[in-house]
Amino acid sequence: MASSTFLCPVAFNFSQKPLQSTFLHSSPNPSLLTLNILPKKLRKSHQLRSLIVAKSNGSDSADVPDRLISALCYFYPFFDGIQYGKYVITQFYPVQAIVQPLVPAIQVFKSFPFNGFLVFMTLYFVVVRNPNFSRYVRFNTMQAIVLDVLLIFPDLLERGFNPRGGLGLDLMMSLDSTVFLFLLVCLVYGSSSCLLGQLPRLPIVAEAADRQVL
Repeated sequence: MASSTFLCPVAFNFSQKPLQSTFLHSSPNPSLLTLNILPKKLRKSHQLRSLIVAKSNGSDSADVPDRLISALCYFYPFFDGIQYGKYVITQFYPVQAIVQPLVPAIQVFKSFPFNGFLVFMTLYFVVVRNPNFSRYVRFNTMQAIVLDVLLIFPDLLERGFNPRGGLGLDLMMSLDSTVFLFLLVCLVYGSSSCLLGQLPRLPIVAEAADRQVL
């Protein structure tokens, strides 16, 4: 209400003095003042652009197809790193019960050596780089891709350091089990959050995914 008393002098002041006055600096909301002195058409255009930006940046809600696509993406790094669970799966029955229904899909994924690479290329170029998909889908897909890329490090370590027994084997078993449990937690957390319409932010990979998704 107070801003309307100041707008009249500004709107009808045709003097040579600049339109800067003391109330422009003391106004608590200068963006609102700037919006009010715009013409009506420009004001509507400005509000529409603000609404579009707000919707494009909003990531706490998504429709059902976006939720399903995002939830399915988190199975990719889990399937690709299932070999790290060879110790945990054989020792703990609850983990076996979780993995058992996924065995047919895992077998299909592992049936061809280049399936992982083909899925990677498809997700990155068809989904992440496709503006037709919402940012919600592209962000979750990128998180799954980054998580899968990180599997290179334990794979290289396992290839270069392959002990047959003793303390070295114990360390390798601990590393493999840690990687598998991390993948399992990411799968459960990421997929369940997407199905609920929430935005999961995985540790380590969320910031990298943010930088890749514009």
